[in-house]
Amino acid sequence: MARTPQSTPLLISLSVLALLQTSYAGGIAIYWGQNGNEGTLTETCNTGKYSYVNIAFLNKFGNGQTPEINLAGHCNPASNGCASVSTGIRNCQNRGIKVMLSIGGGSGSYSLSSSTDAQNVANYLWNNFLGGQSSSRPLGGAVLDGIDFDIELGSTQHWDDLARALSGFSKRGRKVYLTAAPQCPFPDKFLGTALNTGLFDYVWVQFYNNAPCQYSSGNINNLLNSWNRWTSSINSRIFMGLPASSAAAGSGFIPANVLTSQILPVIKRSPKYGGVMLWSKYYDDQSGYSSAIKSSV
Repeated sequence: MARTPQSTPLLISLSVLALLQTSYAGGIAIYWGQNGNEGTLTETCNTGKYSYVNIAFLNKFGNGQTPEINLAGHCNPASNGCASVSTGIRNCQNRGIKVMLSIGGGSGSYSLSSSTDAQNVANYLWNNFLGGQSSSRPLGGAVLDGIDFDIELGSTQHWDDLARALSGFSKRGRKVYLTAAPQCPFPDKFLGTALNTGLFDYVWVQFYNNAPCQYSSGNINNLLNSWNRWTSSINSRIFMGLPASSAAAGSGFIPANVLTSQILPVIKRSPKYGGVMLWSKYYDDQSGYSSAIKSSV
């Protein structure tokens, strides 16, 4: 009686194992703060959809200006009306979600005039949002996990100085996470030098509103080529930053089924894959995008 060869099932098992080992799990990062109709921070984190929340934006700072935070319709910081956001920050953190303050944005008045200016801004952020002390903390007493750099205008210099200064505060005990949202053309003209410091934990690249490196109907090549450039060049956890609906950006929206079937299976092979970033909570509420992709991220 001939013996059945045992090698074939073993080879199949090893190949399946290899396939499983080359696909990395990720999380979803979301921007919250620019639309009063997107729910509270607590409600945002209670959805269970997000692993990271960026509070948007501190959009006035640097060059000797008195910094200002803008949370659109959520609250009025001028009357200390945003201090209650601390409750939401703590609720999110208690669920294991990292909460960052995003500085910059697509509109505002911000720039850094020198390395000294960068250090002054770092000190302000430490004392007013992180582990330092201030009598006028705009979001109250909660200690944020870190700072997100969404730099899209103003000066192109000294963002590396700001990153080094903020990172230096980690020596005081609690780690200060640094994250960034560069545009997909590489290198980013504002953040390229800062990202080369290697100090950024998470980089959610904006693969939208940039035709040369985004998805266009039926064409994933430009997007994937850009993704590969970023993952091979930057020593951080890289996220694919996308609009949560077609209304959330001028161009670059990827239908959820295209993302889950054609794009995520490819980019998840990278050991630097971190997940997907979405702009924004408001648009995600409208579209249900994160719910459609979460199990694949």
